[in-house]
Amino acid sequence: MGAFLNKPETKKYNENGEGNGLRYGVASMQGWRVEMEDAHRAQLTLNGTLSDWSYFAVFDGHAGARVSAHCAKNLLDCILQTEEFRRDDIVEAIRVGFLDLDKKMRELPELCNGEEKSGSTAVCAFVSPKQIYIANCGDSRAVLARNGTPIFATKDHKPELPTEKSRIIKAGGSVMIQRVNGSLAVSRALGDYEYKKVLDRGPCEQLVSPEPEVSTHERAEGEDEFLVLACDGVWDVMSNEALCAYIHSLLLLTDDLVAIANQVIDTCLYKGSKDNMSIVLVTFPAAPKPSPEAQKADRELEENLRQRLTGCYYSLLHACSHRHRDGQTDSIAYNSHTQTVSSTTSNDAKT
Repeated sequence: MGAFLNKPETKKYNENGEGNGLRYGVASMQGWRVEMEDAHRAQLTLNGTLSDWSYFAVFDGHAGARVSAHCAKNLLDCILQTEEFRRDDIVEAIRVGFLDLDKKMRELPELCNGEEKSGSTAVCAFVSPKQIYIANCGDSRAVLARNGTPIFATKDHKPELPTEKSRIIKAGGSVMIQRVNGSLAVSRALGDYEYKKVLDRGPCEQLVSPEPEVSTHERAEGEDEFLVLACDGVWDVMSNEALCAYIHSLLLLTDDLVAIANQVIDTCLYKGSKDNMSIVLVTFPAAPKPSPEAQKADRELEENLRQRLTGCYYSLLHACSHRHRDGQTDSIAYNSHTQTVSSTTSNDAKT
């Protein structure tokens, strides 16, 4: 199967925490890929005077896991150490922090020799008492939800976007089959230094740029429900609206954020995602609380489905019994049944 396993690896890494009025849950799964290249970071309180600030991030590596792991460990510090952050220019601090990390990482022995070719997209969020700062570089995505619907989503950096394509062409590259030089499916990323070799152009003018887009959102205490940060393995199969509605409905059933995050990536796997999947779910005080009415409706739905499946099972047994009385052996009836099931499974897998 080339870059894919014969069957998906469904073992999950989970993490959760609570602080600063926030709760978070993390789920990540290797899925069909031969290697797990995602990384993440969740820190509920920052050091010193920033104890009421929180930081969350997801990194989606490609061509290896080295860059994503390094970014997960070091991006936060690169941002906090900027002069811009000390001046409270948070938006510019995040932008400069991304560029500083990309510059410093280039000098690492394992990356500067040209043998390591990995890169990583990044999406991160700082949550302060009054604001939410969201930054993305590549096609990992963050979505902020109010009342079960997305009120903001980051924009994926794809090579075919006019502004991205223009930069790529000016740097001497091309966009073929919606990829940089027909190879890389994202136009902004950390690492990927083989696409950052144009000597007469700055770091943000290369074929692949490490520059994030940063946005600021005023917190609405009575309206903000949750923030989702996830890699493209999730967004490939679920829209912003569908995922927000799904999470909203799950929050009415349980307050276990890890269970919800696990269910999201299991659903994405079932819907056909072939990529690694990582999701960080952050809830605010106005997030939905478990509802007895919703829980009752969910139990009734499960019971209805159970009864229908039981009815289908006994109908099938009845049909097989008729086939046997008509002169066909149990073996033939059984084989016919298994062939039908196999055919159905195969068709589902192609959907």
